[in-house]
Amino acid sequence: MHILIIGAAGMVGRKLTMALLSAGAVGADPIDKITLADVVAPDTPVSAIPCNSHATDLSVPGAAAKLVADRPDVVFHLAAIVSGEAEADFEKGYAINLDGTRFLLEAIRQQGMNEPYCPRLVFTSSIAVFGEPLPPAIPDDMAHTPLTSYGTQKAICELLLADYSRRGFVDGIGIRLPTIAVRPGKPNKAASGFFSGIIREPLNGMEAVLPVDESVRHWFASPRAAIGFLLQAAALDTAPLGQRRTLTMPGLSATIAEEIAALERFGGVAATRLIRREPDETIARIVAGWPQNFDARRALDLGFVAEASFDDIVRAHIEDELGGRVAPT
Repeated sequence: MHILIIGAAGMVGRKLTMALLSAGAVGADPIDKITLADVVAPDTPVSAIPCNSHATDLSVPGAAAKLVADRPDVVFHLAAIVSGEAEADFEKGYAINLDGTRFLLEAIRQQGMNEPYCPRLVFTSSIAVFGEPLPPAIPDDMAHTPLTSYGTQKAICELLLADYSRRGFVDGIGIRLPTIAVRPGKPNKAASGFFSGIIREPLNGMEAVLPVDESVRHWFASPRAAIGFLLQAAALDTAPLGQRRTLTMPGLSATIAEEIAALERFGGVAATRLIRREPDETIARIVAGWPQNFDARRALDLGFVAEASFDDIVRAHIEDELGGRVAPT
């Protein structure tokens, strides 16, 4: 089995690559080759499974065709411009998030014109496809009314994924990821970045900025859970999905105050004192339009699982990124 990961240089892409190499298979099918692609060539891991890396921009016409020329069996499409950047740079957001996805779908369709080809395509969507008015818990079949360009781009891509799957060009499954926390590494341009920052930085003895009120509630899952979602989506029997090809992943609904309380349980009061309140109207406006809680029963019924408490999320970060230890403050 040949695996293609687009967006492989990002945090989720790197973790997915290592998880696939560790498993050596997708479901019962052994992995023979992994191709990694991103705008910057991903690091090529040393492994018994052959890996190769490419620097490519999916929004450039012809780039996607080169990636699928070897007809990979499973394609993970993780590449995207994140929410804050997509809102700040309208043209770039549509070029990467929408045009890049459309070019990929078309390249796969064209690859199957002369000889049948229908790979599993796992697409990472977002809970940002939903917008007001929001019920207390949002079901999978709620109408998409995104309030950001990023959410709009993801919603359009969900429709494309469903249509190309209906026509038999791809065997697609979209997974709407919760906000992933705690993200390791440096902050990115996502409007949601502070959700991770207010845990990650204090646990490393560094100051963090909180731009919104502690009463803000949001939907979370850990990087560990996100990788589990992707691996399961790659091996899942998609027949039960019918025409509704995208699932909202399970997660945890929690307030920022609950985040900070979990931080204190692991890092003490000294850690929480490293959070600096600095209101940002732009971020507050974006976050205010995001959903807060979901009814993810479709995904749960299919066996997808996530954390049950924010303590579980913080614990996963400490175990996976900090070697099980918190930096002294």
